[in-house]
Amino acid sequence: MLMRTDPFREFDRVAQRLLGDAARPATMPMDAYREDDAFVIHFDLPGVHADSIDLEVERDVLTVSAERVSAVEGKEPLVAERPTGTFTRQLFLGDALDTDRVSASFADGVLTLRIPVAEQAKPRKITVTESPSTTAEITA
Repeated sequence: MLMRTDPFREFDRVAQRLLGDAARPATMPMDAYREDDAFVIHFDLPGVHADSIDLEVERDVLTVSAERVSAVEGKEPLVAERPTGTFTRQLFLGDALDTDRVSASFADGVLTLRIPVAEQAKPRKITVTESPSTTAEITA
């Protein structure tokens, strides 16, 4: 299972409101959901080249990093609202996920990850067998 808690997220939101955009680098918006026996995660990364994306899994932490270069580099910008630089996002993965089989694809500015549920975490049926009766006869 994906762990949704980010203890610093609310702090970052307050700091961003107080200090403006410079308080926190831009984030990667994401959607995550379960589909059959896998979790699917979509990250919005418009303007990012696939070769600048770095994925790393260490223990139960998945780190996604990507870099967007400036389109106005070396030019006189009239408006420069799109964030540039390196973006990083970490997800805490539960033990129920198979981090050895993570797959990734990138199309139309969207990075899609599929993380399968580990075999030992999948629901399974347990068969109940009937044993012979063990009641003893009572004699008087």
